[in-house]
Amino acid sequence: MCDCAIAKFRGYQIDKLPEQDRLTREITLPEEKFRNFAIAQSRNSELAISTMTDQQIIFDDVSKFYGEILGVNRVNLQIPPGITSLVGPNGAGKSTLMNLMTGLLGPTRGHVSVLGIPTDQPERLFRKVGYCTQFDSFPRGLTGREFISSFLRVHGTEKKKAGELTNIALERVNLIDAADRKIAAYSKGMRQRIRLAQSIAHQPTVLILDEPLNGLDPMVRAETIALFRKFAADGLHVIISSHILHEVDMMSDSVVLLNNGYIVAEGNIHGVRDEMAEHPMQILIRCDQPAKLAAYVFAQDHVVEARLHEDRGGLFVKTRDADRFYLLLNRVVADGEVNIESIAPVDDDLNAVYQYLIGTEGGSA
Repeated sequence: MCDCAIAKFRGYQIDKLPEQDRLTREITLPEEKFRNFAIAQSRNSELAISTMTDQQIIFDDVSKFYGEILGVNRVNLQIPPGITSLVGPNGAGKSTLMNLMTGLLGPTRGHVSVLGIPTDQPERLFRKVGYCTQFDSFPRGLTGREFISSFLRVHGTEKKKAGELTNIALERVNLIDAADRKIAAYSKGMRQRIRLAQSIAHQPTVLILDEPLNGLDPMVRAETIALFRKFAADGLHVIISSHILHEVDMMSDSVVLLNNGYIVAEGNIHGVRDEMAEHPMQILIRCDQPAKLAAYVFAQDHVVEARLHEDRGGLFVKTRDADRFYLLLNRVVADGEVNIESIAPVDDDLNAVYQYLIGTEGGSA
């Protein structure tokens, strides 16, 4: 095969080069092609990482100290879209994490970014972030409508657009009827809702909500939780701190459990619970012969406790391997030895994990 044919076979048009140059070109062009391919792959990887970063809230080895007092220490978090709840006793570090996300505090060490935006760039950050503080403080003399629209105007929104966004926010929190009343005349629950409306009025993609359910009656609380779920379904980040554990458990996609400035567990609540292998899961079985079932299950090496319910109509079992235990119950039912009415995990919820991992009391967050 002539040099020209070799060149065309490899995809290079080099037949017009001198013979020595053609030989050199044959050797070097594949290397250049490989190098260009490697560069392209590297750029694609960097782009993928950048895209992932642009969709998450990231804490990279973050610590915050107030003088010698610890706020949070060595926090590494990647928070995806959805509802993420920060849970812990007073002084655990929940408010510190929120203030770091909003840029109200700077980290002593490490870096925080929100959808790829460093938190020390407030003009860019607050185009994306809405923040509802736990503090009940308002400018004097304003109505609910004026409160929201005035902050939208300060935010740089044109007057007509600010009016439209104000109405949308008021409708979302069901305060249209009270929009033109003075905030000073609002109930505690209404003040909580108008703060929430102000935080969502500019239609952010990240909502940071400090104790947003405080002061709400049961019906409004249920409506607010439904609103949070809608935000999450639309792809927003909804970060919530709360002490109302059963509601956090009910609405959260993931939880971050804190104690004394440290993250002690994070992730899907059931996944966190499954990782607590040293803490047995407690299950209540309602059946017609609990004593017989107790003797049967207690022979299993993964069962650490079996005791009758006080009404003698059920059995509490503690097991280190819930999957094996459920398979055991399937065999019991199949053999017809015991009629089982119901099976329910007693502590497969946030409150149980919370009490187990961070069952201490602290000062102020």
